[in-house]
Amino acid sequence: MNTQLTWRDVFWTRTPLTSDLIRGSLSHKFTGWRLDKNLHRPYSSQPTFAIATYGIFMTTESDLHARSASQCELCTAKENLSVYEVPPNSNGSADQSLLLCATCQEQVENPDKMDPHHWRCLNDSMWSPVAAIQVMAWRLLMRLRNEGWPQDLLDMLYLDEETRAWAEATGEGLSEEDKVVHKDSNGAVLTAGDTVTLIKDLDVKGANFTAKRGTAVRNISLVPDNAEQLEGRVNGQQIVILTKFVKKSG
Repeated sequence: MNTQLTWRDVFWTRTPLTSDLIRGSLSHKFTGWRLDKNLHRPYSSQPTFAIATYGIFMTTESDLHARSASQCELCTAKENLSVYEVPPNSNGSADQSLLLCATCQEQVENPDKMDPHHWRCLNDSMWSPVAAIQVMAWRLLMRLRNEGWPQDLLDMLYLDEETRAWAEATGEGLSEEDKVVHKDSNGAVLTAGDTVTLIKDLDVKGANFTAKRGTAVRNISLVPDNAEQLEGRVNGQQIVILTKFVKKSG
């Protein structure tokens, strides 16, 4: 049995991380039987969460160090580097994460601490071919655009359709009244990655099947310019669903 987990899960267990246990994680074969020998505990066929997540985390971090030459991917600082998962719905992989210095990460996470002079570095980093870097550069420039020079950079920055949708997914730079807010049938706010349940049978046009009431739709995405629509996979097909026909799970 394989397991796919995010690196945060390693902090949710009391299992000691021994050197043998860490070495066993790097193969990416996270079966309970295989790891029993390392743990000396009878896990049977259950996955060992601490090792599995630690292995994924270490792999992501090493991939980011290799990609960035061990420097911050926004400002090129070489000290106090750590993994930053790009919101809103990162899967913890290197493709959806950045290697950031402590200064960049603090300001990214705390808009009130933004130092416009520090972010002149975006003049270089925004040209990276890495989508995650482009996304963060766009969001930070949007946050600072009233400074004047960030707007000039935004005018030059081109994002393809998929990357632009990812960049806009957090509503960065929009006023509260301008943000598109998706709500379910009960008025609960929906976010990308949520699980929803259908509250009625829905005939899916062009697909020749009916999405049944009670069907769970996991890992939804939101239509950026339409608060009444979301997308999700039902019966193996990606379909558009009206938010008034779903309720948020959990």
